[in-house]
Amino acid sequence: MELDLTWLLWGLPIAFALGWIASRLDLKQWRIAGRQAPRAYFRGLNHLLNEQQDQAIDAFIEAVQSDPDTAELHFALGNLFRRRGDYDRAVRVHEHLLARSDIGRKDRDRAQHALALDFLKAGLLDRAETALAKLEGSDFEGEALLALLSIYERSRDWPQARRIAEKLDQAQPGSFVGRLAHYLCEEAELAQRAGNSLQAFKLLDEAVTRVPSLARGWLAISALRTQVGDLAGAYTALEKLNQHAPQALPLAARHLVELARKLGKEADAIRMLEAAHARAPSLDVSEALASLGADDRSRRQRFLSHLAQEPSLVMATRWLEGETLSDPTAQAHVKNALEAACGPLQRYRCAACGFEARQHFWQCPGCQAWDSYPARRVEEL
Repeated sequence: MELDLTWLLWGLPIAFALGWIASRLDLKQWRIAGRQAPRAYFRGLNHLLNEQQDQAIDAFIEAVQSDPDTAELHFALGNLFRRRGDYDRAVRVHEHLLARSDIGRKDRDRAQHALALDFLKAGLLDRAETALAKLEGSDFEGEALLALLSIYERSRDWPQARRIAEKLDQAQPGSFVGRLAHYLCEEAELAQRAGNSLQAFKLLDEAVTRVPSLARGWLAISALRTQVGDLAGAYTALEKLNQHAPQALPLAARHLVELARKLGKEADAIRMLEAAHARAPSLDVSEALASLGADDRSRRQRFLSHLAQEPSLVMATRWLEGETLSDPTAQAHVKNALEAACGPLQRYRCAACGFEARQHFWQCPGCQAWDSYPARRVEEL
């Protein structure tokens, strides 16, 4: 039986033709997909530039579907979800990136950092803390430490905040010693409330040793020593405050006067307060000096002395309180009007965000900045 090779003559050309057609179809599909993905990407970019986040998200989703292996598109999409407040979808995008085995170490760290930001924005502080801890040793370690510091401040976990601040102070070019000293003061307050005065003194001593110019530390030491009955130690702490942080003496003026009266050191306190007033006229210092006056006339003279150095509606009101108008009804109305006008002028104002408050804060309730409140009132700024 002879072998029929005729089918080979037909089969080979047909197989070649089918292979060529298939390759052309694949190339055409690849070109179409290649054109569609960049077009969707640039359309999304255009929406972003026009601040059209919803349309940009739709375009990037289309681009990701066309090219699911591109990490940059996933990062762009995840960031858009986060900016829009769609944190669940942002988390899913970044967790998908972390689950992939084909991305490099840098992209993996970047996805981990983005995931931590998602949790932070969503207010899931415990999950954010876990995600940030995994960035140790990465290029994002500095940013992760700063975010952890913010978390511990918000949760008022001062020992952990102190630990992170020490790391940042060693690693970062900026100094975090000031914040660290405030954390020590916060811990001291907690110890004081718990009745552990010895631990509170230890923490405060460490704070002023690290930062001698920390006004808060000296004020806290003075208050604590007053509480335990050590008036001489309390007065000494205020003397050190005047030595290391004289600009903060107005915050301690009233307490200084009270201690001076009990210890018989009125003359010494007057010298200290007058020196402070000569450096920078202060409402609190003037009122403290006036309270040390022998009689009403000397007190009112102190108010006039302040007005001679610096115009002040508050001091003018204090002086006018000693004047008697011919009409008693007018007297009460004028007094109420002046007190109402003086109220806002006696507040403290944050130098970082402008938040005003009746009391002095070491950390602004508005912007969370430390040491942003000057010791001077709004009228004096």
